[in-house]
Amino acid sequence: MAVRRQVRDAIVQIYERRLARALEGADVPRHVGVIMDGNRRWARSIGLEDVAHGHRRGADKIVDLLGWCDDAGVSVVTLFMLSTDNLSRPEAELRTLLQIIEDVAVDLSRPGRPWQVRAMGAPEVLPPETVAVLKQAEEDTRDRPGATVNLAVGYGGRQEIADAVRSLLAEHAARGTTFEELVESLEVEHIAEHLYTRGQPDPDLVIRTSGEQRLSGFLLWQTANTEFHFTDVYWPEFRRVDFLRALRDYSARHRRFGS
Repeated sequence: MAVRRQVRDAIVQIYERRLARALEGADVPRHVGVIMDGNRRWARSIGLEDVAHGHRRGADKIVDLLGWCDDAGVSVVTLFMLSTDNLSRPEAELRTLLQIIEDVAVDLSRPGRPWQVRAMGAPEVLPPETVAVLKQAEEDTRDRPGATVNLAVGYGGRQEIADAVRSLLAEHAARGTTFEELVESLEVEHIAEHLYTRGQPDPDLVIRTSGEQRLSGFLLWQTANTEFHFTDVYWPEFRRVDFLRALRDYSARHRRFGS
């Protein structure tokens, strides 16, 4: 078994190097979103009843992913870590998952890390201690030179759009804009300016692991022209070669944007 594993790993490394060479000079996505799915199923697949082990193993994969994105030249990465739907999970699992997310935020913001961490979601649905950790991570990394890393925690795509509209209405109310004036002047980009990702490019590529082929509410507004890559690999087993495959598929597509 050990010899077979060594042979398999060597073949994967050769394939990985070929993929990397093939991507030299290829079109690279500026913004990559990742739906990190399959932590619990991975844990169960290896006989573990405690799914928290899967969440921890998945969290450990994040720094690897960000390093691969840095190598590829990706400037924005959005990680779907906890949806508003996930808040209905059993209390013990949710409490552990929130602690793991807090640990990730602390790790990504520690001295020596290059990334700018940004939290996105509805803070009112999260425990105050989680919100405080995310805000501290944002503050500690505000001036760092690396890629922007959005942590989508307590996030729902419909909620984001509702929050954007609410923010837009409040802004115009403060200006004294009448309802008729707002209706007459409202454009798509006005709503986009109030999204959680305002000021950032929309995602060029969204990767979802674990074999599921749906968005689950992830960046509903921003993904109108996004390319999608679905892989059967569970998130804790996601490798650089899987990431390079996603980039290869992206680079091979012709993005016409309706033209």
